[in-house]
Amino acid sequence: MSQPIRIACAQLSPVFLDKKKTVAKAIAAIHDVAKEGANLVVFPEAFISGYPDWIWTIPNSRSAELNELYVQLTQNSVSVPDDSTDELCKAAKEAKVNVVMGINERNTKSSNGSLFNSMLFINEKGDILGTHQKLIPTGGERLIWARGDGRSLHTYKTSSGVIGGLICWENLMPLARVSLYKQGLQILASPTWDKSDNWLVSMKAIAREGGVFVISSCMALRISDIPDDLGIKNSYPEGREWINPGNSCIISPNGKVLAGPLNSEEGILYADIDLDDIIRAKRMFDVEGHYSRPDVFDFKIKQ
Repeated sequence: MSQPIRIACAQLSPVFLDKKKTVAKAIAAIHDVAKEGANLVVFPEAFISGYPDWIWTIPNSRSAELNELYVQLTQNSVSVPDDSTDELCKAAKEAKVNVVMGINERNTKSSNGSLFNSMLFINEKGDILGTHQKLIPTGGERLIWARGDGRSLHTYKTSSGVIGGLICWENLMPLARVSLYKQGLQILASPTWDKSDNWLVSMKAIAREGGVFVISSCMALRISDIPDDLGIKNSYPEGREWINPGNSCIISPNGKVLAGPLNSEEGILYADIDLDDIIRAKRMFDVEGHYSRPDVFDFKIKQ
């Protein structure tokens, strides 16, 4: 029998476009979840140092304004490794917590001028296990983030279980999911910007499909969280409070919501899970076991 594991989903707001302060807030949250007995926490998409929501509100014709916003986003992005990842690794080791962190990742190994929408995996020993880059930025996101490297589709064995991740709408890519299922996925980290009811429906379906636990962490962001000097607040309707209210949740392998959805507030969700529930779910349907039919289907990732 497996031992119960406590997992956490952090629905938090970054200190917008301020890497140093956002990392400090993330470190405080890592220690908070440790005090609550959790040994895994998943942060939202692009948490360090904020989701560039202006892609949906400012037309590309306003290039001078967009250029300056891109400069600030790039300057407050993460290189892997850098001082910010060192701090996060130290916190994970001190707290003995596995961490999945959404980041804007700078391509410092080449031009140093492009960004990826990435998730960083750190184990409880403070080791960087790897990063995953979002394969296809959605819609207006393509004006900010480059297409990710398919070689980043990995799972990692941790003290919390076998963890992997897909970012926002790449969770809807069937073959991306299959690539993780084939690697023994037990817990799917799904950081997102999607707050919709349809997203929750998809998360439940994916949990059932893969027979996995799903942690869907969405950033809670108010208009008041945006610094006045950025000049983008007037692109939102007057009187609006939330840019994104969150709607984060944790879901079991049978599609049941274990925690959340959390709406219109910052907070951390917790769930006590039993990895044997994965085996129970797969008795009837194991997508990469007795339902896989390798005699009919052939699957590979081009590396």
